[in-house]
Amino acid sequence: MNTDPALERYLNEAVSWDIDRATQIKRSERVAWWVAGASWLCAVAGGVSLTLLMPLKAVEPFVIRVDNTTGIVDVVPVYAGHAPMDQAVTRYFLTHYISVCERFNLITAESDYQECGAFHTAQRNQAWYALWNTTNPRSPLNLHKDGSTVHVAVESVSFFRRSNGVEDLAQVRYRKSEHPTGGAAEHTTHWIATIQYAYASPSKNAAVRRWNPLGFKIVEIGSEPEVLPTPPAPSNATFAGSVQ
Repeated sequence: MNTDPALERYLNEAVSWDIDRATQIKRSERVAWWVAGASWLCAVAGGVSLTLLMPLKAVEPFVIRVDNTTGIVDVVPVYAGHAPMDQAVTRYFLTHYISVCERFNLITAESDYQECGAFHTAQRNQAWYALWNTTNPRSPLNLHKDGSTVHVAVESVSFFRRSNGVEDLAQVRYRKSEHPTGGAAEHTTHWIATIQYAYASPSKNAAVRRWNPLGFKIVEIGSEPEVLPTPPAPSNATFAGSVQ
């Protein structure tokens, strides 16, 4: 059968156009899959990167100091808990700790309780909680529920060096003055606190850092009454003298 050459050429071009269109569609599909795969891979890589960077993200508080004379502004360096502390600094912390944690006033009791906790290790905080728990008959909240108050005055701080050269022990002598209600007489007692202390990295908690910026920690403490020597009684002997 004879066919028209023009018609045959048209049909061949139509077939080739269909083949080219199908090939283009397949190529577009492959490109789309490649783009989708690359996008998915970038998303996974971004998620992994954020996960790895999360431990590195931290809020670091800092203190800005302004010189009252010159007006110069600088940032106070943050103590990292590694350099040894001067005895004067440790003496201040020991004095402050005893003054706050051994006193009692119902008005400031909650704040004092929280502030003292900022200086405790986890083990010491458990003992502190047990002491203040109202189920404990010796809890300050029970002993002074009548409205009495206790004032504390530190008299001396002594440091001790261990045989291995470590200085982490101190004795604090202080007196406690209890003021009963109703105008009764004040009662004063003398005490000795033996304290093991240490310096650690400062807390990341801003509230804790406000009370304890250098990471000073009370590891162990034992407090007992101090028995003062009784002064000798005045002699009743009389001396007779002669007058010339």
